[in-house]
Amino acid sequence: MKEPFVITLSREVGSGGRTIGRKLAERLGVRFSDKELVDALQAKLNLTAERIEEMKGKKKRWLDDFIQLVAPVPMSGMIVDGDSDYITEYNLSKDVNDVFEAEKEILNGIADQGSCVIAGRSGFFVLKNRPNKVDILITASRENRIARIMRKQNLSREQAEDVINSVDKARDNYVKRYTGQSRYDARNYNIVLNMDYLTEDKAVDLIMSYLGY
Repeated sequence: MKEPFVITLSREVGSGGRTIGRKLAERLGVRFSDKELVDALQAKLNLTAERIEEMKGKKKRWLDDFIQLVAPVPMSGMIVDGDSDYITEYNLSKDVNDVFEAEKEILNGIADQGSCVIAGRSGFFVLKNRPNKVDILITASRENRIARIMRKQNLSREQAEDVINSVDKARDNYVKRYTGQSRYDARNYNIVLNMDYLTEDKAVDLIMSYLGY
């Protein structure tokens, strides 16, 4: 595959997609962007990862909560810029669009720096105009996802089901809102892998073969 390239990896929670992304990046000898995306977004918005995901999953506007959390002051609204020491005015007409715009800026910044594997964050859509891009979806049956989450996070079945329901709903709402598409639409991807019958290493082998390695 010609460099520089970008591989976006969308995944269902509990499918093993994050591990596949990490192993794929290691095999390719390129940067794997997952946690650093979350860290950069937290710094830019001055919010916790949990709070950002909560807001992204909401259908209603979260502006009041946002302002109260970051700058509970009696004025038109303020937001702390995580990348600087100053405070800038926050437009009351804005909502979760700010999270999406911040993600776009971060994703494009990472892609600008060279070949990489990027996990999640609607990368298949945000980076759609990038040359040398391959989009991958990692999926699995609900039962296998439940079993993996129970094992990896030491949760009960009920707790694992709650995780899946919550994360799926939030991601579905967010992707549909900003892409106008379903994240399950196979037409968005070059490769779709069902992990019910694959090991993580075998999935990486298949992807490497597709890439020509």
